[in-house]
Amino acid sequence: MRNRRVAVVGAGIGGLVAALELAARGFEVVVLEQAQAPGGKMRETPIAAARIDAGPTVLTMRWVFDEIFATAGAVLSDHLELRRAEVLARHAWSGTERLDLYADLGRSADAIGAFAGAGEARRFLEFSARARTVYRTLEGPFIRSARPSPLGLTRTAGMKGLGDLWRISPFTTLWRALGQHFHDPRLRQLFGRYATYCGSSPFQAPATLMLVAHVEQEGVWLVEGGMHRIALALATLATARGATFRYGAEVAEVVTHGERATGLRLASGEHIDADAVIVNADVAAVAAGRLGAGIAPAATPLAPGARSLSAVTWAVAARTEGFPLQRHNVFFSRDYPAEFEAIFQRGQIPAEPTVYVCAQDRGDREIATTSGPERLLCLVNAPALGDVRAFDANEISRAEEHAFGVLARCGLHVDRTQTNCVVTTPADFERLFPGTGGALYGRASHGWNASFQRADARTRLPGLYLAGGSVHPGPGVPMAALSGRLAAKALLEDARAV
Repeated sequence: MRNRRVAVVGAGIGGLVAALELAARGFEVVVLEQAQAPGGKMRETPIAAARIDAGPTVLTMRWVFDEIFATAGAVLSDHLELRRAEVLARHAWSGTERLDLYADLGRSADAIGAFAGAGEARRFLEFSARARTVYRTLEGPFIRSARPSPLGLTRTAGMKGLGDLWRISPFTTLWRALGQHFHDPRLRQLFGRYATYCGSSPFQAPATLMLVAHVEQEGVWLVEGGMHRIALALATLATARGATFRYGAEVAEVVTHGERATGLRLASGEHIDADAVIVNADVAAVAAGRLGAGIAPAATPLAPGARSLSAVTWAVAARTEGFPLQRHNVFFSRDYPAEFEAIFQRGQIPAEPTVYVCAQDRGDREIATTSGPERLLCLVNAPALGDVRAFDANEISRAEEHAFGVLARCGLHVDRTQTNCVVTTPADFERLFPGTGGALYGRASHGWNASFQRADARTRLPGLYLAGGSVHPGPGVPMAALSGRLAAKALLEDARAV
C-alpha cells in the first residue's frame, strides 16, 4: 500500500489513530494540523511556569489503546506510564456532604451506605449490574460496529439477546431510569451527571448512558505527565511507522475531482494530492462548507438546537484551602433541573452550576498538601452558542463568581487574588474548532435515536472518510480513538476492493 497516499486533516485523537493504523499497514500518510502540536481537544495550555491539560482529563477503556498500540507492533506501557486510579472522583453537595466513588465496587457500595443508607448501597449494586448489562449488550453491535442501526442491533442480538436489549431501556431517559434505582436525590444527580460526558442533559438523554458507570468501574487511568502525552505518544509512534506530520498547516479545502476526494488545498495555496482523505474535524464544520463547498453535501448539517454542551473553563495556578481535593472532584448545584433548563432552553450559563475541578498536581492514594500554587482545571457546562453570540466580559465574570461561589459553599477556597488564569468560553471553543458553536461533543445524545444519527466513517463522497468525537461511536477519548480505527478500516477495505 506504500504507493497509496492518504491525507489526514486534523491531529486529534481520531486522526492520530487513523494515521497510525494506516502507516503501520504501509500507506503513505501525511497529517495536516493547524495547531502547533497534536491532540485537538486533548490540548495543553500554558499556566504560570507550567502547562495544564485543558481538554479531556479522564482516560477509560484502556483496552482500546492497548489494541491500537498492539496493531502498530508496539506496547502501550513502553510509551506511556499509566496508573489505575483508586478513587474515581470525590463529590460534594455542601461543606458536610461528600462522597467518594472507588475503582473497587464493594468499597463504593460501603461509602454509599455510610452516606445514604444500606438501602441505597443495595440499589447501587443493582444499578451497577444493570449498567454492566447495558455495556455488554452494546459493545459489540454498537460501539465496535461500523454502521449500527436499531434494526441491525436487534438482528445482531437475536432472540436470546432481545431480553437484554429490552432491559437496557433505550426509550427511557437516564433521569427516569435513575429514579428506579436511587431514592436519595443526590445519588440520582451524581449518576445523572454521566450524560454530560457526551455533552447531554440527563433529562433528555437515553438510559443507555448508564453504561458510563460501568466503564468507570472497569478502570480510570492517570497518565503520568498529563493526558496530552497520549497524543504525543500516538504522533511519535505514527512517525516511526512512516507518517509525516505538518503543524501550522491550515487546510482551506478538500479538493474533489470526478465526484471523488482527491487531495487538499492549504490556506497557503499549496496543493496536496491524495488517493483518499480522512477529515478529523467536527461533522458540522464539514456540512457548513468550512472545508470546501465540494464536500459539504457529504455530511448532514447539525441544527444549533441539536448541539451538545459547550463549557466555560478556568485553567488556574492558585493556592487552595479548606477542601481535601482528589484528582477528580465534582461540586454539585442545588437545582439540577434548573441548570439544564438554563443551558438547553434559555441559552444561558447557569446561575448556580455544577463545577468540575481536576487538581492535576494531586494523585488519589493520599490527600496531597501543598503550600504553593497548584494547577486546577475548573469547568462549568454552557450552551454551544459561540458562533451566535459571545458572552460578554460581565457575563463571564458573573459565571466565574457563581462557579467559585459553589466551590466556597462546599468548603473549597481558591486564592484567586494571586491566580494565573486562562479562561476559555464557547466563543473561544468555536475559534479553536470552527463550525461547532463551541459544542465539545458533536450532536447531543437526546432521544433514543440520537446515537444512531451520528455520521459514519464512510461518507457519500468516495475517497472521503470522517473521524473524531462527532462521528460514530461518539465523544470521549476512547470513542474518538475507535472512530479513527473505523475510518482506517473502512479506507483499507475500500482500497482492497479497487
